[in-house]
Amino acid sequence: MIGKNTPIEEIVDNYPYLVRHLRDYGIVCVQCGEPVWGTLGEQMEEKNIPNQQGIIDEINEIIKKEE
Repeated sequence: MIGKNTPIEEIVDNYPYLVRHLRDYGIVCVQCGEPVWGTLGEQMEEKNIPNQQGIIDEINEIIKKEE
């Protein structure tokens, strides 16, 4: 399960199909072929993304469908 404290690198490693989805929200997970450091929550704060829990819930639903 993904949460605010989940490292971006962990998301890229375990759920590469989420990279495109997160990019739609302005969260760039990979730059120059390397994962962005920090957590999902830190990236959402940096981008001033509202409804962060809603996005996290949506991401976890995507994971459930993919498994």
